[in-house]
Amino acid sequence: MPEPRGPGGTGKAQSHNPVAYADEKSDTSVVPEKPSNKGESHIGDPAEMVEERDVAKGNVSKNPAPRTPSRNKVVSMGLEGVRIAAKRDKKLRFTALLHHITPQLLEQSFYALRKDAAVGVDGVTWQDYEEGLQERVQTLHRQIHVGGYRATPSRRVLIPKADGKQRVLGIASLEDKIVQQAVVTVLNTIYEEDFLGFSYGFRQGRSQHNALDALMVGIKSRHVNWILDADIAAFFDEIDHDWMLKFLEHRIADQRLLRLIGNWLKAGVIEDGIRVAATKGTPQGAVISPLLANIYLHYALDQWTQQWRGRHARGQVIAVRYADDSVFGFKSETTARQFLAAMQGRLAKFGLTLNAKKTRLIEFGRFAASTRKRRGQDKPETFDFLGFTHCCSTTRQGLFQVRRLTVKKRMRAKIAEIRVELMRRRHQPIAVVGKWLNRVVQGYLNYHAVPGNLYRLGSMCKDIGRAWRHSLMRRSQKPKMPWTRFSRIAQRFLPPIRNMHPYPEDRFYASHT
Repeated sequence: MPEPRGPGGTGKAQSHNPVAYADEKSDTSVVPEKPSNKGESHIGDPAEMVEERDVAKGNVSKNPAPRTPSRNKVVSMGLEGVRIAAKRDKKLRFTALLHHITPQLLEQSFYALRKDAAVGVDGVTWQDYEEGLQERVQTLHRQIHVGGYRATPSRRVLIPKADGKQRVLGIASLEDKIVQQAVVTVLNTIYEEDFLGFSYGFRQGRSQHNALDALMVGIKSRHVNWILDADIAAFFDEIDHDWMLKFLEHRIADQRLLRLIGNWLKAGVIEDGIRVAATKGTPQGAVISPLLANIYLHYALDQWTQQWRGRHARGQVIAVRYADDSVFGFKSETTARQFLAAMQGRLAKFGLTLNAKKTRLIEFGRFAASTRKRRGQDKPETFDFLGFTHCCSTTRQGLFQVRRLTVKKRMRAKIAEIRVELMRRRHQPIAVVGKWLNRVVQGYLNYHAVPGNLYRLGSMCKDIGRAWRHSLMRRSQKPKMPWTRFSRIAQRFLPPIRNMHPYPEDRFYASHT
């Protein structure tokens, strides 16, 4: 068996030594074989170990992006870089953003749209556009980047409201929706880093119930004795175009993108076959309108509110805003009235006013009931927010509790709508009507079935059951539907009433820790 080599050999006794050294009997340095760069070591990178340099800083062993574009279907690595830059520097202005609108992003934006959405003035449906989608997207992408894309007017639609009034919607054409959705994806990477924590409307990862949870926790955990329920009058119709573009310019310096948004704002609507250009406002129903509304109120209201409560407020102030509906909580009435007066002046600067009928300052909170009772007044007033009436209540142990009930006006309107539809469907098979009614009622419960509201929902389902039985009895001149038989039908098709949401504190603290 051959003898092992000297200190510079490659035998097992010396194979573990990675460092080059000189033989004691000669001046010749001996360097061991360089290991693979992909090898593993408990010291560091093998290449750096042999080259006698320090280990590189950072996560050198991790991939900076998904291995294939299909691993990330929301944003590209380029947009992730935009988000990181926006987070790092709050005053940075982005000079080149339009190139992030790629054919892949346009295709993703198309599939993000609702398939059953109403059509615009072009009359193109989602299913029609899907045929030959690749060619259509390539053509649309080319038009955007060469300046050939033109915004089209919206189709005007009137939607009845629960109070008898009508809401004006603007339905954009399908290609406008696609491009707007792509622009929203790009801008969200910037503005999601800027928006404040009490802004909840139409934001990624936030919903109405997140806003309701934050409001509930704020009232119960802070010293709140007064509530200001503020509503901006005709907000989407009163947005000033010049101020909107100025606000965008705080972050966006890409003139092509600003010009694109300006064209959407001024595109107007088609009314009685005639195009009416818009001088202010952004159409409700447009894909980009919620984001523009949030940007407008971020600069016009949110940042000012943050500064005001830090400089002028006495005591704690809570704020929760969902689109143009806002609720503020104060410790003292004086601070609340000062804020209301200052808020009216602030909004007037940007062409906005508060709705006098819906804006109310009420005494509400932990001590409201006892304080009003000492003064000989009735129970504390209530306020409506996001479909729920908020009331001062107590638990079985006598502790303060905010009880949320479905707004009566909206619940009655929903019952009346279902009653009309049941009469229209009365000649359809019971199973067909039952499946339809199950979807409608379950969808309503998915939003409104919160702790403390089940009794009111139970009475609503009873009214719906009576309306269904009435429609079944009207199928012939000889009504035959005894309650025993109908009870079995209702039990089969109507969903059970149970809580669909946890208690607000549980969900709020679970998502904020």
